[in-house]
Amino acid sequence: MFNYKDVLETIEMVEREHLDIRTITMGISLLPCIRATAEETASCVYDTVCKKARNIVKVAAELSAEYGIPIVNKRVSVTPVSLICAPFAGKSALIGRALDRAADELGIDFLGGYSALVHKGMADYEKTFIESIPEVLASTKRLCSSVNVGSSKSGINMDAVKLMGEIIKRTAEATKEKDGFGCAKLVVFCNAVEDNPFMAGAFHGVGESGTVINVGVSGPGVVQHAIEAIPEADLSDLAEMIKRTAFKITRAGQLIAKEAAKRLNAEFGIVDLSLAPTPARGDSVAQILEEMGLECVGTHGTTACLAMLNDAVKKGGVMASSRVGGLSGAFIPVSEDIGMIEAAEKGVLCLDKLEAMTAVCSVGLDMIAVPGDTTADTISAIIADEAAIGMINNKTTAVRIIPAPGKGVGEQVNFGGLLGRAPIMPVHNQSANKFIRRGGLIPAPIHSNKN
Repeated sequence: MFNYKDVLETIEMVEREHLDIRTITMGISLLPCIRATAEETASCVYDTVCKKARNIVKVAAELSAEYGIPIVNKRVSVTPVSLICAPFAGKSALIGRALDRAADELGIDFLGGYSALVHKGMADYEKTFIESIPEVLASTKRLCSSVNVGSSKSGINMDAVKLMGEIIKRTAEATKEKDGFGCAKLVVFCNAVEDNPFMAGAFHGVGESGTVINVGVSGPGVVQHAIEAIPEADLSDLAEMIKRTAFKITRAGQLIAKEAAKRLNAEFGIVDLSLAPTPARGDSVAQILEEMGLECVGTHGTTACLAMLNDAVKKGGVMASSRVGGLSGAFIPVSEDIGMIEAAEKGVLCLDKLEAMTAVCSVGLDMIAVPGDTTADTISAIIADEAAIGMINNKTTAVRIIPAPGKGVGEQVNFGGLLGRAPIMPVHNQSANKFIRRGGLIPAPIHSNKN
């Protein structure tokens, strides 16, 4: 139960420290929508999403007003669409556009689930589905897409990795008038999770209930403020402070999640305690790391600081709720974090350092802009590196990379809002095309054989 002191602390976190509920995401199963034709299925998909989520924006506004905690995004995730489209390969775009129309009708921010799971193999209908991604993302506004290309249990499907390098290039070209914005709605995963409420990688897993509410809570500013209050503390005390702060944030998220689920006639799924930054100053994971003692994020010591932060956040969260899930930890999206943006502009933060950081934090290489002439094979190689980190370490990793058409190092892309701006970062010029074009499967590590 919340007492008087809890309420005052929460008010201060909201007013001074940028605490918010980053997203309420309703997961909806579309498996009952499969009909004899793509047209009938698309119609049922639209009707189902509109019916199930018709009150999500209204309920979010009510909860925000009642509890005084901003709820920034209202989202929906659905069953991976490649599964829904299996009976009629080549017509998945109909489903994608129906979902985008539903998102527009509901007034939500994003809808995730135009997704495929090909971590061990890729059926013909799944390859056809993936080939549709560039055109679908270019012709929709709110629809997000993801593809899972590897797992710790199955290894890495390098045929899918190669294809996704090409798909990302085509998506950037299809949205070149918007600096390749389509790529900001496309994620390539290893070890994708079924209950992730964050875009662009959210989808409703086949192991989930029919309708579920997952909430993502974000509080980089709260954590930074807590660290500022103990400037002379040693690292043990710092970790304890972060844990206690994460505990408070998670309790606020669970309160909202349970009440939202009740009002929306859905099951309460999980609270994802991820420190998801915004471009606003004071709401930055990079600035937390600098408050811990780094002159600039990206310098030596950054990975160690991030590892400690991520671990402390998880420990505090699991003490506050038995339903912590999703990705829970610290995100490091370059374009969405003012500290990351500035470090990249200075040249202190580079792609190789970001890759090292992804071994100890949530997800992976996120919202990174690279030169528009970066080859598909190079993008595939970046995906393969990141997937290998996830596979070997049994964690979720991902790549959301934007090859900005017609732009090079020293320029930037600007998407506005929460997606922010990103300086274009250099990539290595030496080719990995022979490696990528070998294809096949990188076998799962020996420690995956646990049965």
